Amino acid sequence: MAITLDQIKELRSRTGVGISNVKEALEASKGDMEKAIIYLREKGISKGAKRAGRQAENGFIAHYVHGDGTIAVLVELNSETDFASRSEKFRSLAHDLALHIAANNPEYTAIDDIPEDVLETEKAIYKKDLKGKPDEVQEKILEGKLQKFYEEVVLLEQVFVKDDKKKVKDLINEALASIGEKIEISRFVRFEIATPSNSCGINE
Repeated sequence: MAITLDQIKELRSRTGVGISNVKEALEASKGDMEKAIIYLREKGISKGAKRAGRQAENGFIAHYVHGDGTIAVLVELNSETDFASRSEKFRSLAHDLALHIAANNPEYTAIDDIPEDVLETEKAIYKKDLKGKPDEVQEKILEGKLQKFYEEVVLLEQVFVKDDKKKVKDLINEALASIGEKIEISRFVRFEIATPSNSCGINE
């Protein structure tokens, strides 16, 4: 299949690698973005892969309080050096993450954080509706339903509240490419006053 300019731009943005490597990865993965990222990481080309073993021991805790104080968020964002964690770009990212968490209420940071029993329960629910369909069809539908589930409950998989063309993980990858250091969301906590009328339409 033909690789488009938009695909090249997106993969470059998410990995920070050169055009030739990006094109090679996209061709090898037949245009599948996630497989292309894995391809780059396996070859040790992606900046994210090169820095995967580095420790993100410095950081910044951002906070966001919505409206009249009914919702509040704390999020810890980490980097390899205090130079990076003190930068305006890094702290702006941390604040955007806090804002996003307030609006979208994720339950987990990454897919790997979802407990196995929770994941198995979701799969069992979806499989009930797939009985009688061919195995390969079931697999594709299940994969799609799980992806929607991830986008609802996993922070990195959610569509960014301030730009519906990006996911939160894209923001992290863009910052990694720009700052040149490993960046991790270490933890977050979200508080909400439990009132029936409480809603969170957040814009900033």
